[in-house]
Amino acid sequence: MHIKEVITNILKKDKIDLFVDMDGVIAAYEFGMPLDFDKKRPLLSNINKIKELSKLEGLTIHILSCCKKDYQIELKNQWLDKYAPFIEKDRRFILSKETITDLSSANMKLNFLQKHKTNSKIVVIDDDNQVIKTLGNNLQNIIVLQDSELID
Repeated sequence: MHIKEVITNILKKDKIDLFVDMDGVIAAYEFGMPLDFDKKRPLLSNINKIKELSKLEGLTIHILSCCKKDYQIELKNQWLDKYAPFIEKDRRFILSKETITDLSSANMKLNFLQKHKTNSKIVVIDDDNQVIKTLGNNLQNIIVLQDSELID
């Protein structure tokens, strides 16, 4: 898996805070379908790869995901409890557009990461090209990877 090579090379010099998006990365996302996050199909191969990475010393796994309504935060947490319980609850950052109004998902994630204080290298895995572009263009010292990097 290419991402493991990227991560292990970074870990030779730095600790890593790895932020993983949910929808389209570890949970199936079907455009235009109901937002029943608790019923989303898990992408088990990606979840298993993230779980394998979570065992690396110096790497901390986080979830960084967005939803439209506040109540969906709990649904996403229930889904994570079921399919990715190895990601600790205090490392799950699910941002709601109902609370954070007038920002795109890309800008919500950008604002969050700008405020995230760490001595670690930040790596983000996302499937949204706008998020990838926004983070890559506006944050220094970050590595943003497309979800396809999880595929062998």
